[in-house]
Amino acid sequence: MKSRYSSSRSIIALILVIIMIGGFGYELFSIQILNHDYYTEQNNTVSTYTVPLEAARGEIVDRNGNVLVSNRQGNSIILDAAYFPPRTENKKRNEIIFNLLKLFSKNKEKAVNNLPLALKKGKIVFKDDEEEIAKMKREDVFNLQKYATAQNCFDTMVEMYELEDYDIKTALKIGAIRYELTTQLFSIENPVTIAEEVKPETVAAIKEDKKTYLGADVRTISYREYTDSTIAPHILGTVRKINGDEYNELKDDGYGIDDIIGESGIEAAYENELRGVPGILTVTIDADGNVTEEITKNPVRGNTIMLTIDKDLQRVTQKELAKKCEEINSINGAGAAVVQKTDSGEILAAASYPTFDLKDYYKNYKKLAKNKRNPMWNRFALGQYAPGSTFKPMMSCAALEEGIITEDTTFNCKGIFKYYDIELRCEHQKVHGTENVRLALRDSCNIFFYNCADLLGITKMNEYGKMFGLGEKTGVEIAESAGVFASPAVVEQYGANWQMGDTIQAGIGQSYHLFTPLQLANYCATVANNGTRYESHFVKAIIDSSTKAVNETSINVVENLPISKKTFTTVKEGMRLVAGNLNAFNKIKTPVACKTGTSQVERNGVKSHNAFLITFAPYKKPEIAVATAVEYAETSGIAVPVTAAIIDYYYSNNKDKAPAQETGSLLD
Repeated sequence: MKSRYSSSRSIIALILVIIMIGGFGYELFSIQILNHDYYTEQNNTVSTYTVPLEAARGEIVDRNGNVLVSNRQGNSIILDAAYFPPRTENKKRNEIIFNLLKLFSKNKEKAVNNLPLALKKGKIVFKDDEEEIAKMKREDVFNLQKYATAQNCFDTMVEMYELEDYDIKTALKIGAIRYELTTQLFSIENPVTIAEEVKPETVAAIKEDKKTYLGADVRTISYREYTDSTIAPHILGTVRKINGDEYNELKDDGYGIDDIIGESGIEAAYENELRGVPGILTVTIDADGNVTEEITKNPVRGNTIMLTIDKDLQRVTQKELAKKCEEINSINGAGAAVVQKTDSGEILAAASYPTFDLKDYYKNYKKLAKNKRNPMWNRFALGQYAPGSTFKPMMSCAALEEGIITEDTTFNCKGIFKYYDIELRCEHQKVHGTENVRLALRDSCNIFFYNCADLLGITKMNEYGKMFGLGEKTGVEIAESAGVFASPAVVEQYGANWQMGDTIQAGIGQSYHLFTPLQLANYCATVANNGTRYESHFVKAIIDSSTKAVNETSINVVENLPISKKTFTTVKEGMRLVAGNLNAFNKIKTPVACKTGTSQVERNGVKSHNAFLITFAPYKKPEIAVATAVEYAETSGIAVPVTAAIIDYYYSNNKDKAPAQETGSLLD
C-alpha cells in the first residue's frame, strides 16, 4: 500500500513540470510568433550610427574670377571607434597607438599632441598653454583641482590610461593620443584625427595591415590652398579648428568637435556660405561585430565668394606700400593703403604693412603673435590715426555750406594764429599771405582752417564729418574700428578737460580725431562723386555651388550729402592744385586731385609723424579714390609715390580682359 505522502509529492511534482513546460512553451511562442520581428532584428543588428562627412569649403575669387583660395586634398589618419578596442581595454588601445607612433616616427609624420605636458630635464612640466592646462584638469577630463601640479596630471593620466608599462617619454606620446580621444569625445559617431597630411607610404602601411593598426583608417580631408598666400591675408582671413565654446554653441547646426571654422576676415564673415553641407556615412554593426558602411548623403561643397578686389592691383598696392615703409624705417616701418571705386563702395585693393604669409600663420602662429611689429594687425581697417590735413577738404565743405566763408573769402596768413593767450603756427611755420579756400587747400594753410574751425565750432564740424562717414564704420564685411571724433565728451573719457585750443586743433585734423584708412578712402570717394556716400564692401557676389546662380551684392547708398555741387567743385579745384605741386603725380598720365596730411605722434617717448594722402582719379570724371598712410614719416609727401604708382598701374592695366572663370563675366 502506497503512502499518501508519496502520492501527494508525485502530484505536486507533476504540476510543477506542467507549469515549467507551459512557461517555456509560452516564452517560445512569444519569441517565435508574437515578437518574431523584434527578436529577429535584435539578432541581426545591434546598432546603427551616423558619421558626418566633411564638405569642402567654398572658394574665394577676385572680381575677375581669379582663384585666391581653394582646396587641396590630403590624407589624414583617424581612429574609428567602430573597430578600435573599447575604453575598457586600455592595454589593447595603448598597443595599437604605440604601433602607430612607431610608424609615424619611421615615416617622419607628426602625430597630434595637444597634451599640455612635457618632459624637461627629467621633470614633468606644463607647456605654455593656460587654456589647455585648464581643460586638462576639468572634471570631464582628468578631474583634478586647479592647483594640481604637472606631475599630478601626469600620474593621473598614467593611471587613467594604464600606461605603467611604458617609459615616461613613450607614456607622454601615447597619452597625448589618448588625451585627444578624451577631449574630442571619441565615439563611433565622432572619429578623431591623430595625424594630418600624411605620406603615401603611411597610408599604404595602414591600409595593408589592419590588425597591427586596428581601428586606424585613412580619411581624405580638404585643406585650404592659396594661389599666392601673400595676397590680401588681412582680407581673406584664416580658418582653424572649432573650439569648445563654439562647438557647444554650433553643434545643433551640424558642426562636429573636429570641424574647421572661419576665424577672421572673409573666412569668418561668410562662414555660413563657405562651410557647405556635410554628408552622412551610416555605420551598421551586427550581432557578430561585423561593420558595414554606406554613404547615405553626399556632402555639398560651400558656395564661392567673389570679392571686389583685383588680384593684380592688390599685389601692386602691397608691393608699393611695403617698399616705401621699409625705405622710411626698416625697423618699425608700417602703413596702409585702400583703393575704392567712387560709384559703388567696392574696395579694389586694401593693404596693411607689415603683413604676413597665410601659410606661415598656421605654422608659426606664436612667432607671428609675438612679433613686435604686429604683422597680423589690420591697419587699414582697425588702425586709427589722427588724419592731419586730409581733414581740410571736409572742413572746406562745412565752412562753405554753413556760409562761414565763400569761395572768395580770404584770411591773411602771417604764420601765427593768436587765440586768446595761445599762439599756433602755420604748416611748417610758413607765411602764406592772403589765402582763399582753394589756395588754402593747395598750401595746406593752418591759419585759414584755424579761422574756419573757430567760426564753425566743434559740434558743427563733427556734424559734417559724420556726413562723410568719418568716425563711423564703413560697412565692410570684416572687423573694423569706428574711429573717434574729438569732442568734450571724448576728452572727458580720458580724464581730461576740453581746452580752448582743442576746437582749433581739431579743425586741422589733430586733437582727438582718430579715423581708419578705410574711412579716409570712403570720405575721399564721397568728395569725388559730389556727395553720395556708399557703404564700403569687399564682396561682389556669392555663387551657389549647386545651381551656379550668381547673387550679386547690392550697392547701398548710406547718405546723399546735403552739400551743393558748387561747393564740391570749389573743394576739388583746390585739391587739384595740391596735385599740381607734387612731382610724382606730374610723372603719370592720369590727372588726379588730392590732399596731403601729417599728424604728430609719440611712440615710446619719441616724437614722430604719420603721413597721409587722400586722392581721387581721374580728376574730371573720378572712378577711384585712394587713401594711403605711412607711419614714421617726416613729411606728407612720403605717401605720394605709393599712391602715384597704384593709380598709374590701374590706368595702365585697367583694360578689358577675359576673366579667369566664366562667372566673372557676369559681374563686370
